[in-house]
Amino acid sequence: MAVLSLLLVVLYGLCLLFIVGFSLGQWQLTRLALRAYARPQGLPPPAPAEWPRVTVQLPLYNEQNVVERIVDATAALDYPADRLHIQVLDDSTDATVALAAGRVAHHTAQGLRISHVRRPNREGYKAGALRHGLEETDGEFIAIFDADFVPEPDFLRRTIPFFMADERVGVVQTRWGHLNENESLLTRLQGFGLNAHFLIEQVGRTFAGYFINFNGTGGVWRRTCIADAGGWHTDTLTEDLDLSYRAQLRGWRFVYRPEIVAPAELPAVMDALKSQQFRWTKGAAETARKHLGTMWRSPQPLAVKLQASFHLLNSSVYVVIMLMALLSVPLVFIRTQHREFQLVFQLASVFLVGFVPLVYYYYTAWRLAKPVGQAGRYPGFFLLFLSVSMGLALHNSRAVILGWLGQRTPFVRTPKAGSVGLARRRYRTGGVGPLVVLEGLLAAYFAFGLGAGIYLGDAGLLPFHTLLTTGFATVCYYSIRHSN
Repeated sequence: MAVLSLLLVVLYGLCLLFIVGFSLGQWQLTRLALRAYARPQGLPPPAPAEWPRVTVQLPLYNEQNVVERIVDATAALDYPADRLHIQVLDDSTDATVALAAGRVAHHTAQGLRISHVRRPNREGYKAGALRHGLEETDGEFIAIFDADFVPEPDFLRRTIPFFMADERVGVVQTRWGHLNENESLLTRLQGFGLNAHFLIEQVGRTFAGYFINFNGTGGVWRRTCIADAGGWHTDTLTEDLDLSYRAQLRGWRFVYRPEIVAPAELPAVMDALKSQQFRWTKGAAETARKHLGTMWRSPQPLAVKLQASFHLLNSSVYVVIMLMALLSVPLVFIRTQHREFQLVFQLASVFLVGFVPLVYYYYTAWRLAKPVGQAGRYPGFFLLFLSVSMGLALHNSRAVILGWLGQRTPFVRTPKAGSVGLARRRYRTGGVGPLVVLEGLLAAYFAFGLGAGIYLGDAGLLPFHTLLTTGFATVCYYSIRHSN
């Protein structure tokens, strides 16, 4: 029995060590980002003497709540009409088709070159639609917007000059804005997490010359870069991350401009958030499985290889959190019954200091995104964000493991509600399934661990169990509430 207890303690310690390494990686990116912000910013490249041909691709699938908004927004782009082509890549099977056709007809009558592209089937999902669209356009540069985006009219005039300044620039990615960040607790938490990615991660990686990723939308590709990298592949759920790595391994340079903001809608309901999280985490694991070996065999510098590994394996943190969480309840009893392990637990407590860099990482992003005077709200909001992130660990761990195993799953798009200026009509991704029930049971399991710690007078794991109980209960609650 003592041997089994020791094994559990060692396994828990290894998980904690992984989390510390993850936290230190985020700390490094924070330092790099702050150095980037401190560097004097040069003037943007001048406008070209002649604007190149640009195609704007709008991949759609059953987006009746937002289709008219995105078509109208891209039709309003300030760009020479004879140089612009808009493709509505519509794989829809519902009222979206008629709505899209109506807006396309309207803007065509206004003299805009805009196409309503329909495929016979949805083969390859989003990647297949993008690839199909390329066959029917002559654009030299390809801007991509998901259905929930509302680009500003000057988007192309601000991004295209970066390509003109350097022929090896393959992508210009912009920062996502949030149209409905204050709509609900879920949207505020998502905005908090995404701001860290766009204000810290992308900035830090770009500054150091590490690989970054096209974020799937809100950016522009050089068409020859897409072709040189092998085009859009359909073997992962994150076709954007996959193509990003293939392109950078081929020597293309990516430009990230956080000052150019592409506003978008955040999922306001749990089933939509879960579908998005599943796609992102599983796709990242699939891309890691596909490219890690190639990366390490490449002539890239060691620092680039290490950061690429950290980048591609980021989603693995959910598996580690889930394993730690499951082990933590037995550890409450092991801590009280096996005093000979006290030194091990004391060492583990020292490692908890490794979480400080993670606090610093998110605080820096909060400070960059929020107006002065809101610092006092950060601690509580960070703990709530951390708690709900833990509550998604079961859902996201399943996605990561399926990605590691190479199991194919369909591309489930994130339902958009059109919450800004449109009626609240919502698509569903599913009801209350076994996973939601299990999330509820896990909330009770961690509440038991919390109670056991109080009863046994051992407060060592009380903060962890409080976060886990709150997180899983919150995710379960919203999953049931939003399923109705």
